[in-house]
Amino acid sequence: MGQVMAGCVVLVTADRRSGELASALTRRGASVRHAPALTIVPHEHDEELVLATTQLITRPPDVVVVTTGIGLRGWIEAADAAGHADELLGVLGRARIVARGPKARGAIQAAGLTADWVAESETSAEILELLLDEGVSGLRVAVQHHGAGADGLDTELAAAGADVASLVVYRWGPTPDPVALAASVRDAAAGEIDAVVFTSAPGAHAWLAAADAEGALDGIVARHRSGCLVAAAVGPITALPLQERGIEPIVPDRGRLGALVRRLVHHYEAAQSTAVATATGHLQVRRTVALLDGHVLPLSPSGLEVLRLLVDAGGDVVSRGEVLRVLPGDSTDPHAAEVAVGRLRDAGGRALVQTVVKRGYRLARA
Repeated sequence: MGQVMAGCVVLVTADRRSGELASALTRRGASVRHAPALTIVPHEHDEELVLATTQLITRPPDVVVVTTGIGLRGWIEAADAAGHADELLGVLGRARIVARGPKARGAIQAAGLTADWVAESETSAEILELLLDEGVSGLRVAVQHHGAGADGLDTELAAAGADVASLVVYRWGPTPDPVALAASVRDAAAGEIDAVVFTSAPGAHAWLAAADAEGALDGIVARHRSGCLVAAAVGPITALPLQERGIEPIVPDRGRLGALVRRLVHHYEAAQSTAVATATGHLQVRRTVALLDGHVLPLSPSGLEVLRLLVDAGGDVVSRGEVLRVLPGDSTDPHAAEVAVGRLRDAGGRALVQTVVKRGYRLARA
């Protein structure tokens, strides 16, 4: 698999399925850091959910809205742990079930139930439009929410005359590692992180709140606007908190982790297409590595700085003195510059750097 993300440090802010995300990104060459902005409170310890479930069994709903597959599965597992699974499934089976997208429908089918209607857009707004158009006055509507809350469904349905029962199957708790979270926002502002991945709106809110608390938000926004820091959100709802703070994330067409990874990889593949064309191939110089035709060059940190100097010069001549200034130490010996350039040629090909007699060196552009 291509190492298109080699040299990129990607921060994963999710708690759930973070290992899956990290593995997918690592396979494409990225270095992954993990700093969950929030944690998920296990549903089996949520007494409020069990109480709401027993109340729903006592007063069955006419309509059930399932917003997430994991939420429905967790709800049934929590009911089973409390000894109410059969009763809950019976209640759900007699109700009209509305699903927010294919994942919710898949969980409904796995539970032995049938979704009567599925939102093609995978949004709560489409569900709300359907139910309001049909009319909900006098109906009892149960809404299984994700950890972010109601998405406006409860308020709007109640205002239209429905008797709404809300069931939050998993709740967001504080970060399990506040030190790592604080360090992540500082490092994002300081240039130590190249991309940040978000999988939930509450997680994005919490990460931005940490950035505010650390005084790092202005630096993060500035790096993003300069193109040095990429933000990636799993869907438009997750993107909203970022957009409100001046950060425009890349978003996949479908709200899936696999699609999110592919979208981020595509971003870096597109960056490859704008790489510098040299005599030995297409060259990209990133923060910690350089890639020639997608392959990482075996360069020391000082060699990387010399190459960055030549690329930044845009084909103009770089003097030996300028090369010496980016090398460690205080050497003024021209031979040290020659050695550094020689090692650069060993790594990227003899034709990568041209010597300009009595003047210095320049990158050999194609």
